[in-house]
Amino acid sequence: MSTASFDRLPDAVTDIFGEDATAEQAYDLLTVDVPPAAWITALETARDALGCTYFDWLSAVDEPGTGFRVCAHVAALPGSGVRRLLVRTTVPHEAPSLPTAIGVYAGAAWHERETHEMFGVVFEDHPNLVPLLLPENFEGHPLRKDFVLAARVAKAWPGAKEPGESDHGGPKRRTMLPPGVPDPNEWGPLKGQLPPAPARPARRARTAGDATPATPPEARPRRSRSASQGSASQQGAGSPQATDAPWRNPQETKPPVRPDNDPTPDNGGDQE
Repeated sequence: MSTASFDRLPDAVTDIFGEDATAEQAYDLLTVDVPPAAWITALETARDALGCTYFDWLSAVDEPGTGFRVCAHVAALPGSGVRRLLVRTTVPHEAPSLPTAIGVYAGAAWHERETHEMFGVVFEDHPNLVPLLLPENFEGHPLRKDFVLAARVAKAWPGAKEPGESDHGGPKRRTMLPPGVPDPNEWGPLKGQLPPAPARPARRARTAGDATPATPPEARPRRSRSASQGSASQQGAGSPQATDAPWRNPQETKPPVRPDNDPTPDNGGDQE
């Protein structure tokens, strides 16, 4: 029955999941969208009618202007192969709430806890909807699109301090906040306890008379080498005497000194 029902999808999605359900298939993954009121019913249909008894994961995606898309990925493991199914629903940003799926898939308990702390989606009737990854005093939901990047504000950097903050001895650098990080005096545990961050001076518009435009490389004069410099460099590079004894002039050649009693004749020693 489950294999036959899978083969009928996505054309028969309204017959299996209800009138308000839609389905599409892409990249070997069948996705079924249902309204929030049919969330638990859709999961029960996937388990009982389609044979998706294997629960893989549950999470959410923040869609600005639409809401939070809560997704549950389940699969059927028959002998012929794995059949995957993604069941989705959308809850509004103002009141993100869904009934818990623990009664259908017991493994969804930890996934719902993570989705609650990362996105703020409330799963009603969950027995232990407490933080799973974040500390208890953490403010906000970090996977929302409107969450401020305030890691350096909520918790100080544990590494070496900046120059001027301890016994470093150097001058203190100008305080700069990266893009997306709020002022620690406006958000975080030290809110209202610090002086405001120094404002960056506005950059004055550059006029034509402020500076002379730089000369392009093709218009710069090229240095010319004289003939004496060129010949000297060629002699130094090609003469072996210049390499062995740079203090010796290669043009100075002296004949060998012969002693007075040398019997060698002037013809270089060629005797018959």
